[in-house]
Amino acid sequence: MGVDASQLEKYGLSLHARFKAGKLNKITDVPGVKVGQVTLNDPARNLHTGVTAIIPAQGNVFQDKLLASGQVLNGFGKTTGLVQVQELGTLETPILLTNTFAVGTCWNALTRYMLARNPDIGIKTGTVNPVVMECNDGDLNDIRAAAVTEADALAALRAAESGPADFAEGAVGAGTGMCCLGFKGGIGSASRVLSLGQADYHLGVLVSSNFGVLGNLRIGDRFVGEETKEAVIARAKAEQNPRYARYWQQKDQGSIVMVIACDLPLSSRQLGRLARRAAVGLARTGSYIGDGSGDIALAFSTASRISHYAKDPVSIAALPDSQLDDVFAAGAEAVEEAVISALLHAQTLAGIRGNTVYALRDFLTEQLQD
Repeated sequence: MGVDASQLEKYGLSLHARFKAGKLNKITDVPGVKVGQVTLNDPARNLHTGVTAIIPAQGNVFQDKLLASGQVLNGFGKTTGLVQVQELGTLETPILLTNTFAVGTCWNALTRYMLARNPDIGIKTGTVNPVVMECNDGDLNDIRAAAVTEADALAALRAAESGPADFAEGAVGAGTGMCCLGFKGGIGSASRVLSLGQADYHLGVLVSSNFGVLGNLRIGDRFVGEETKEAVIARAKAEQNPRYARYWQQKDQGSIVMVIACDLPLSSRQLGRLARRAAVGLARTGSYIGDGSGDIALAFSTASRISHYAKDPVSIAALPDSQLDDVFAAGAEAVEEAVISALLHAQTLAGIRGNTVYALRDFLTEQLQD
């Protein structure tokens, strides 16, 4: 459940937190949000990939849409659906996360999923805007095999519909083959509870983290990447691991996709402002949002629903902008923790072409324990 503070403390590490975490410290602390995952791990075929599905709210999100907005921090990515989200300010489908070459497959699956539940799409009304987000897992996964199927994507959606609020983090689902800041990355999540006026609100984040270079990781006020780098390189040399052979020439050519959910009364414009603040949490972990990194955030709120067939003026409750500072701070805090949580939950993985990417926790034990 997010980052275990007591585990970090054993290594002299901590994450500053102004806001209380939710019950699970995951995106599913936002009421109505569900997550399901399908993991494809087949070492004999060099397959390490999968799908993570996010159901953003209860009910039919095509008929009753959510307010949403996205932010492209660096556009080296292939996410689908953001153009319409930005133009109309609404989200009308679940969100699928996967690898780069599975975007089309997941788009087709999500389209079929929506058509099965909405017989009016394409007949009595227009089409649908599937949102699929991706990162390139080709360092560990045989991405050219295009192993993810529509059945996998639909299975992830079904798992989200029927599964518990809790879900696994690390090398699972879309995060199975992802690498982050020189270590094994993947799926991470965190949440915060905000008290505004007389009400408590929830904000949750889920990331698929696949960015950064060895040596740059920061956890709180410690430069963990620098402190562990020599041990990582020594192990890689001893094991003849090609993944770290020219680490000094590595560039930030991965990606991170960040989904921010909340039940705060926010307009689409305000959700865009919140999505931009994902960059703050990302930078705290050691990212400089590199030239070759696709860093994309999507934020949505469950507080208001917009009927697809609305004809009369719609009233939307929204906090005054002057009350958003804590929302921005909590969002940045949750993004930061979600990235660190992905790193702490992931395990060492041996992948394609002899590449092995090491788990951060192996080196926390070796390097940082007093």
